[in-house]
Amino acid sequence: MCGIAGMVGEVDEGLLRRMLEAMHHRGPDDLGVHVADGVAMGQTRLSIIDVEGGHQPIPDEEGRRAIVVNGEIYNFRELTKTLSKHVLRTRSDSEVPLHLYEDLGPDAVTRLEGMFALALWDGDRLFLARDPMGIKPLYYAIEDGTFYFASEIRALLLASSNVREFPNGSWYRSDAGFHRYAAWPEHVQDGWTEEAAVRRLRELLVASVRSRLVSDVPLGTFCSGGLDSTLVTALAARELPKFHTFSTGMEGAPDLEAAERAASFLGTDHHLRVYTEDEVLDALPQVAAHLESFDAALFRSAVPTYFVSELARRHVKVVLTGEGADELYAGYRYLRDLPEGEPLHRELLRITKDLHYVNLQRTDRMTMAHSLEGRVPYLDAAHVRFALSLPTSLKIHGPERTEKWLLRAAFPGLLPEDLLWRTKQKFAEGTGSAGVIRKEAERQISDAEFEREASRAPVPLRTKEEVYCYRLFRENVDLPPQIVRELVGTTHVY
Repeated sequence: MCGIAGMVGEVDEGLLRRMLEAMHHRGPDDLGVHVADGVAMGQTRLSIIDVEGGHQPIPDEEGRRAIVVNGEIYNFRELTKTLSKHVLRTRSDSEVPLHLYEDLGPDAVTRLEGMFALALWDGDRLFLARDPMGIKPLYYAIEDGTFYFASEIRALLLASSNVREFPNGSWYRSDAGFHRYAAWPEHVQDGWTEEAAVRRLRELLVASVRSRLVSDVPLGTFCSGGLDSTLVTALAARELPKFHTFSTGMEGAPDLEAAERAASFLGTDHHLRVYTEDEVLDALPQVAAHLESFDAALFRSAVPTYFVSELARRHVKVVLTGEGADELYAGYRYLRDLPEGEPLHRELLRITKDLHYVNLQRTDRMTMAHSLEGRVPYLDAAHVRFALSLPTSLKIHGPERTEKWLLRAAFPGLLPEDLLWRTKQKFAEGTGSAGVIRKEAERQISDAEFEREASRAPVPLRTKEEVYCYRLFRENVDLPPQIVRELVGTTHVY
């Protein structure tokens, strides 16, 4: 996992290095740059695969092309077998897209399975691409004819305030513009039976978890005691003899006991971080600076993610997480109030497509704040396509309207029954800190201040909590108001 940055046009190596240093937390192990006529690009590296030999940028055999990658290509070993005419310099997964591009051009990205944002200099033109879900971040800006890109807003702001999010599932080449290469099923597939869906889910999720266990450095999982992360932990436990698990919360939080029970049942080396209300408030400026959003719901879940990432990094460099299951399998409470069939399916499709600027942004920023790589098995592309093809009756199921029913039904015996069928709690609620920010906002912001600040904000702010989060954002991310709405102004209701 890394931070990447670069520019094409008016080249300034000093600026590039400052952009990379602004993302040192994303990759403290190494820093490399490639500077040529009309291009400068580089990477700050968190070494995961080929720790010793995977320095980036990686050049091709002739030294004409070079690549920097943020992310992981999980099928790189299979793809390597198709590259027999190339001489590979490293054992790194990041070298594979370079040679695949030499053979296939932009279509190379359709062969990649994983999470990635990559930049490739093709001798005289720039090629950028981002994974289908937008698991890994990428932003760009055009200023006075120079094209800039970076993994985080903070780095790009050193070059330009005209920041835009690079669209997920898309590629860009400087001579061809933007092209979308990935799309998700829009409609439910007819003919699914419970038996067939259970069988296919088992195949896909087991394979996804297994592929995300490949690492040359220590690995673990976030295990909150809720279904999503605990199920991933249980599947990982079938592959690894021993590994680390991590959970967090305030004293007496319901997640803490559930997580410890799950870890004991699965035999993991479990680590716990109990935090206080004062620690939440002390951490908020750092959370805001890294989160690069002011969404209040995102802030609530970002705080425990920040603390559990800090804990995990003391022991491992890679964690598997449970992001995506609630969107794909209807885990949020409000979804139970929607009519089954098309209305529910359309909402699941919407929130899944929106993940790249809500929960995926939160997970990426909070893990990378502590130089920790987060992997998300539920968002494997094949699994996403499968889940979006299912009828909603297999997600919210039966007279009691059980959420995420198929996930629970597919893995009997993998967890204790009470954990497998545990009722969904929002992460901030399960960790006990859901009301801390709201209470502080009520204490700090008068009614008059709320009315004044809400009326001046570039996006609607409906509560004092939202105004308080916007204050934190404004104080820590110097983003012009005219682009706030487009970039980070989307709020979510779940």
